[in-house]
Amino acid sequence: MTRVLIANRGEIALRVIRACRELGMETIAVYAQGDEDTPHVALADEQYCIGPAPAGLSYLNVQNILTVALEAKADAIHPGYGFLAENPGFAKLCHSLGLVFIGPSPEAIEAMGNKTRARELMEAAGVPVVPGTGPLTDGAEAEAMAAEIGYPIMLKAAAGGGGKGMRLVEEQESLSRALEIARSEGEAAFGDARVYMEKYIQCPRHVEIQVLADNHGNVVHLGERDCSVQRRHQKLLEEAPCPVLTPDLRARMGEAAVRAAKAVNYSGVGTVEFLLDKEGKFYFMEMNTRIQVEHPVTEMITGIDLVKAQLQAAAGEQLAITQEDIEFRGWAIECRINAEDPQRGFRPAPGLIQEWQGPGGPWVRVDGVARSGWQVPPHYDSMIAKIIVWGQDREEAIARMKRALLETRVEGIPTTIPLHLEIIASKDFISGNYSTALLGRLLEKGR
Repeated sequence: MTRVLIANRGEIALRVIRACRELGMETIAVYAQGDEDTPHVALADEQYCIGPAPAGLSYLNVQNILTVALEAKADAIHPGYGFLAENPGFAKLCHSLGLVFIGPSPEAIEAMGNKTRARELMEAAGVPVVPGTGPLTDGAEAEAMAAEIGYPIMLKAAAGGGGKGMRLVEEQESLSRALEIARSEGEAAFGDARVYMEKYIQCPRHVEIQVLADNHGNVVHLGERDCSVQRRHQKLLEEAPCPVLTPDLRARMGEAAVRAAKAVNYSGVGTVEFLLDKEGKFYFMEMNTRIQVEHPVTEMITGIDLVKAQLQAAAGEQLAITQEDIEFRGWAIECRINAEDPQRGFRPAPGLIQEWQGPGGPWVRVDGVARSGWQVPPHYDSMIAKIIVWGQDREEAIARMKRALLETRVEGIPTTIPLHLEIIASKDFISGNYSTALLGRLLEKGR
């Protein structure tokens, strides 16, 4: 594996290019019209335009991407995250054309992408799951199952992810309408209107376990990330480790994540996501079969380059580490800097960045493409950068993140920086005793 095409854009494309260079691999960038001057295009060894700016005509255009891959004589494709990263059909096409898909097998992607099938597999593997159902056939079945499980319940799109196709139902009177909306959103977002039901775990923590596997049956976990600071089920801030996990709970969650990966013959990097309730019980939620946006916090506390590990696994190399080799040092926090206006319901705020000045100093990392004079496009995700810090302990990491955020200057568009400063200064966050309800409470206070 010597020539890698990156089927993505922005900070993850830049991240993959850097990892490839360290491994001596040549890189091929693809870009949409309007992305010509982005850093990943400049840094790659070769560059190819794949269509107009809308993602459906470019970064989701399978034919154009694969045509470029063959013309450029790529031998592998890295999908990054989002876009085609969890599309089993795309992975199958790559394999059929003799291209290495840098990720798990199409079968593993498909198994974990179907949320009801994933629940069945996890139950068979002994991984705890939230009480729930398979795909619901009609409203009468939904009412019967909700009564059996007990309200509140959560309706979820069977092919869902990223918070799409999810509806909280607290009483029977709301069920019929919520089911209709969840089906409609699932069809619109994933082309699949099937919906299933789970017991709603109130005020949980969202804790995910990073796994790393090779093609030879070896799987390890790299500890957890707490991703409980969210808006509309989408993460804003992540930290590693989780403030409330004991060594015993970490070991049990890690072992469950490894079982989950082995159940689908997983290879590469992946994330098993759990809900953790107030009593310390954890439940499988889903598995993301790709590199995660928040992977840097794991890298900071383990010293393991996850993207390089992903490339090495795809190249057929065996894991160079065992579970006993993995050590956790210090504390890391990541803040996603989005071009959004939190005061207006997190409305996306594309536009011209008149001035950008990122933070620096010891143990501060910035992954992103934001820069002065850059026009943030309206066609894609609103994240323009990630600020990641490391500290010897949580207190130092919080202080360092505050310093880094105050040092960051963005003129011309609103961002989530002021909200991040509010979050890390809140009593609940500082205590470590918070849940997925944290942001809602902070926003309510601000009204």
